[in-house]
Amino acid sequence: MMLTNSTALQTLLTLAIGVAGAALFWAIGFPAYPLTGPATAVSLATIMGAPTLIPPLLRDTVFVVIGLSIGSTVTPEVLETALAWPVSFAILIATLAAIVFAARRVLQHGFRYDRSTATLAAMPGHLSFVLAISTDLKVDVPRIALVQTVRVLLLTLLVPVLIVLWGVEGTSRLADAGQIGTISLSILFLLALGLGLVFKRLRVPAALLIAAMAVSALGHGSNLTPGTLPQPLLMGAFICMGSLIGTRFRGFDRRALPGALLAGSITTLIACAVAAGGALLAARIVDIPAAALLLAFAPGGVEIMAALAIETGLEPAFVAAHHVFRLFALVLLIPLFLRR
Repeated sequence: MMLTNSTALQTLLTLAIGVAGAALFWAIGFPAYPLTGPATAVSLATIMGAPTLIPPLLRDTVFVVIGLSIGSTVTPEVLETALAWPVSFAILIATLAAIVFAARRVLQHGFRYDRSTATLAAMPGHLSFVLAISTDLKVDVPRIALVQTVRVLLLTLLVPVLIVLWGVEGTSRLADAGQIGTISLSILFLLALGLGLVFKRLRVPAALLIAAMAVSALGHGSNLTPGTLPQPLLMGAFICMGSLIGTRFRGFDRRALPGALLAGSITTLIACAVAAGGALLAARIVDIPAAALLLAFAPGGVEIMAALAIETGLEPAFVAAHHVFRLFALVLLIPLFLRR
């Protein structure tokens, strides 16, 4: 489908704001500036009434690029650590349950949300699934969407800062691998797109991202497609991803924003505290940096946290695996939490 003039102009405006935000955050030295800068700038612009937009075709392309980049980090060393992942997966499930119980209680008693609305607003991730369920129930869908959007935005801003304060540097950069060839990259992209469409028909969460990760991991793990993605391509994908976060405020009632911002901020801080506790516990058992475990346990979107893992060099494959696992776990946990 071709873009209309209006759609193209809105997209260009959004990307221009995102680039300006990235440049500003780079100038002030803010962590993960290609993501955090655009997320902040586009969010503010959207709240102020700017017609921001990231069209589905561009969004899906970004997901594929980030998935290919994650898959390129899969090495034999990373695969060896998979033997320890079931332990951290178990701790992750425990932190998910703790986050929901704590955040739901705050929303019910502190903000007077009804039980079902509080439960869905407290969910640490899987926004599309949460909203799909919300539309089928007698709950406050706009309020849930606002709180969940605030969670994603704040996590995009807070997690990089926490990692910097933690003082851990990433070790998963493939500096010696060189840049992947154009033909290899094109083949991977087409294969990822095809598999992603199959996953979409099967209703697999984050279908394009997971498909691109799988295709790239097989290609790099077998050494058939060695090399990292071009840096300008990754930079553009990060800026688009940050801009996409900001566009989620489009169409929201401004009068509902203050309450949702407060509720979203408090529940996000609760989620971060619980996730950090789980990360510290897992770090005592699993031979993975605590900062990487924080990224893996952070209750943010899989695409966002995976992109942050790439940007910081903190075990991207490990982080992505945990967030994909979290998506499937939430598919099972959300109906259980909604049952009275």
